Amino acid sequence: MEVILKKDVENLGYANDIVSVKPGYANNYLLPRGLATVATESAKKVLAENLKQRAHKDAKILADAQALAAKIEGLALVITAKAEEGRIFGSVTSADLAEAMAAQSVEVDRKNISVEPVKQVGQYEATVKLHRDVKATLHFSVVAAQEE
Repeated sequence: MEVILKKDVENLGYANDIVSVKPGYANNYLLPRGLATVATESAKKVLAENLKQRAHKDAKILADAQALAAKIEGLALVITAKAEEGRIFGSVTSADLAEAMAAQSVEVDRKNISVEPVKQVGQYEATVKLHRDVKATLHFSVVAAQEE
């Protein structure tokens, strides 16, 4: 069964994609939650017209995402955390990274940052998803907070 996605669905596709799924998945999950519509011929024509009109706006959004990616890859974030013998108390999460980036005037939603659990002092990388075609690598270091 072919459906047109209204919103991004993880591991399936992005908004305005036409994807083929099993009928049960479409009827029981995608359609009732408003994530997709059935891909009829008329719906496909309407989608094609909308995409044609939106192409210019999407090009600007993509250019903005690429500029932000270049800015993110140039950042040198330093996260301070309480630590003892190289191990930090708790962990550094995507929320911490988003907060540190906001302090340097780069606004990114924490949900778009994927990072492995950080529990040691050192150098790390995180992936920031900015657009369906643009991902940036964020380099950051975790250092021990100085005790007074």
